[in-house]
Amino acid sequence: MKTALLTLDYIIDIMHPKGRVARCAGHAAERGVIAEANRAIALARARDWLVIHVKVGFSPSYVEMPQGSAIFSRAAELQALNLQGEGTAFHPELDVRPEDAVVAKHRVSPFYATGLEAVLRAQRIERLVVAGVSSTWAVQAAARDAHDRDYRVLVLEPACAAASEEEHQMSMRQLAAIAGIVTQEQLEAL
Repeated sequence: MKTALLTLDYIIDIMHPKGRVARCAGHAAERGVIAEANRAIALARARDWLVIHVKVGFSPSYVEMPQGSAIFSRAAELQALNLQGEGTAFHPELDVRPEDAVVAKHRVSPFYATGLEAVLRAQRIERLVVAGVSSTWAVQAAARDAHDRDYRVLVLEPACAAASEEEHQMSMRQLAAIAGIVTQEQLEAL
């Protein structure tokens, strides 16, 4: 089955301690999320799976930022999530290579108004392995939208984090209805 690994929002502003809106940084560090993501990336490359890194952000004018959004409302004020700034650089320990696809998004879902689906269709992807932060927002949105687009969806639980373990586990329980929730070992056994 043609598979892609989709990493979500492993960027400085969201998950690095120096990030401007880093509500997931503590939980991600506790769980070793970047090491888990790199392990999955290595597996994906060994199996010739497409690796796609997604980052959320806006142009310096923030013209794409939804004005009524509670989740994005303070980005401009904090100068966070600026696609031309350091905050949207991928975490320095994340194994990103030039041959990987990179998708910028302006909303929670990586499918909304991006080129993601064109890349997936062009590569005839049937199954998506989703990993990222936050479990509550980006991971849920990606898994739900992928499911509704008829992809087989697996969520790599050890490579996901949220603001807290409780929030993360709640998301995994909810997603289990539409996606396989897998460990690294289960992913390696595919």
